[in-house]
Amino acid sequence: MLKTIDAGVLNIAYFDDGDASAPAVFLMHGFPYDVHAYDEVRPRLADAGLRVITPYLRGYGPTRFLDQATLRSGQQASLAHDLLELMNALSIEQAIVSGYDWGGRAACIAAALWPERVRGLVSCNGYNLQNIARTAEPNAPESEPRQWYQYYFPGERGRIGLERNRHELCKLLWRLWSPNWAFDDATYERSAPSFDNPDFVDVVIHSYRHRYALVAGDPTVQSFEDKLAMQPAIAVPTVVLDGDGDGVMPIGSAGAGRNLFTGPYEHQLIPRVGHNLPQEAPEEFANAILSLQHE
Repeated sequence: MLKTIDAGVLNIAYFDDGDASAPAVFLMHGFPYDVHAYDEVRPRLADAGLRVITPYLRGYGPTRFLDQATLRSGQQASLAHDLLELMNALSIEQAIVSGYDWGGRAACIAAALWPERVRGLVSCNGYNLQNIARTAEPNAPESEPRQWYQYYFPGERGRIGLERNRHELCKLLWRLWSPNWAFDDATYERSAPSFDNPDFVDVVIHSYRHRYALVAGDPTVQSFEDKLAMQPAIAVPTVVLDGDGDGVMPIGSAGAGRNLFTGPYEHQLIPRVGHNLPQEAPEEFANAILSLQHE
C-alpha cells in the first residue's frame, strides 16, 4: 500500500508491505529508477515475514519537499539522512537497509554512521560512500567513458538536456547500464512518471555537481559529510552484490572497498546482471536480505 509521511524536510511517499509489527527492511532505489525496481522483491520479503518499506527518494515520484526554501540537495549525506528521518518517523528503531546506486549509498552511509540502527546491509557495488576529496583523480582510461553522464550533468548543457529530454535520457541510461536486460517499454513507462517530479532535475544536478565539489552542500548535513570524508568503516553484517554485466561499474571492481567492511561479509557476483540489480535479479536480491535475518 502506498502511504505518505512527513519525515525531516520531506513528505515521503513509500510502499509499506507485510506485517507492521515484523522486523523491517528498507529498499532504496537508485538513479534513474524508482520504487518499481523492487516490484518482485517486495512480495518475496513480505511473504517471508518482514515489514518492507520502499520509499521514493527525494526528487522522485510523489515525494515532496515540505518547504520551498529547502535546498534541493542530492548529496550523499542528504540521501542518508532522509533514510534516518524516515526510520524515526515510522518509529523503527532498527532495520535491515538495502539498495543500489543512490539508494545503496544511503544504505551504506546509514550503516557506517548509525550502526546501532542497522541490523544488516545489502549493498550493490560494494562500499558506496563517495570520496569527494579524490574525485579529481582519473579512473583507468577504459572506465572513463562509462561515466560520461557525470561530466555532462555538471555543465549547463547537461542540466538543460536533463530538463528537456529526461525520459529519453533516462531510458538511454537504463540500456547502457544494463546491456543484457531486455526490458520492454511498459517496464520503463512504469518508472518514467517518477522523473516528472518538480524537483527531479534540481536534485539530480546538485548530486552530480556536489560529488565533484563544484557546488556547496546543505549546511544542515555538513557534520555528516565531514564524517564521510574520513571514509568510515562499516561493521554491520553485510552482503555485497554485483552483476558482471554492469555497464556503470568497470569489470574487476566487484567487491569494491572490501577492506572497509569490518564485520561479517559475503560477496556475490551474479552473471549477466546489470546496474539495476533488484529488478534484474529479484530472487537473488531478496535472498541476500533474508540471509541477514538471523545475523
